[in-house]
Amino acid sequence: MTSDDKPTPTDDQDTASRSRAAADTALLEAFGGVRGMVDTTVPGLVFVLLYTIKRDIHLAAIAALGLTVLLALARLARKETLKHAFSGVFGVAFGAIFAMMSGDAKNFYLPGMLYTLGLAVAYVLSAIFRYPLIGVLLGPMLKENLSWRTRNPGRFRAYTKATWAWGLILLAKSAILFPLYWWGDVTQLGWVKVALGIPPFLLCVYLTWIFLAKAPPPIDVIAEMEAEEKAERDRERARAAAERVADPLLSEWTDQIVSEVRGESADRQPPRLP
Repeated sequence: MTSDDKPTPTDDQDTASRSRAAADTALLEAFGGVRGMVDTTVPGLVFVLLYTIKRDIHLAAIAALGLTVLLALARLARKETLKHAFSGVFGVAFGAIFAMMSGDAKNFYLPGMLYTLGLAVAYVLSAIFRYPLIGVLLGPMLKENLSWRTRNPGRFRAYTKATWAWGLILLAKSAILFPLYWWGDVTQLGWVKVALGIPPFLLCVYLTWIFLAKAPPPIDVIAEMEAEEKAERDRERARAAAERVADPLLSEWTDQIVSEVRGESADRQPPRLP
């Protein structure tokens, strides 16, 4: 490697900056970003506001569901990802139907609460069994897939810490909401749930960002695979070129041997019979 080929500190800094920027973008995209927080928080706020004012479960539930559908359509019109919008629509739809069928407005929040609790348990179990969900979610987005499990122990530890953070924070959120569901009234539950919508999420994202910022950069296994394929193609081309060069030489050498053998046979006289 010549001096011109060696990476400079500026190149290393640019690569690190791009890696950090990609990680930040992937982190926000994986969990919905600002729009995801709006999609999941505002319908619940509309529900508790209307129910507090009108005391009408059907009106509040239908308004919340209608708003969620409008948010999903807005995403569709902007050609944005719909995975978070659809999860919000289904969550609000289940809550609205459950609340209207049971006649208990608190049940509007129950599906979301059960989802949060199940997600918290999944995070904790994945960390215990050394397969942290944050790494599973972010690995493909950062082009490292699951290489962090075997080839990058620093990132494995960071993903494990981040997964524990998500699991414990969501468990704490569930520990606050479920007693209100059982013993509080719907207004208390609604306002507390709205208040606990965004701050825990931001805390989880911030802690994940801190852990990953201190970890080694991801191993770009996609780039490795592409480089491997290119090297294999180069080897194939080199072998083909060598064969094309060797074929005329081999043919010439073979013809020369055959000619020599034939000449020797022609010079040799057959033995005379007595």
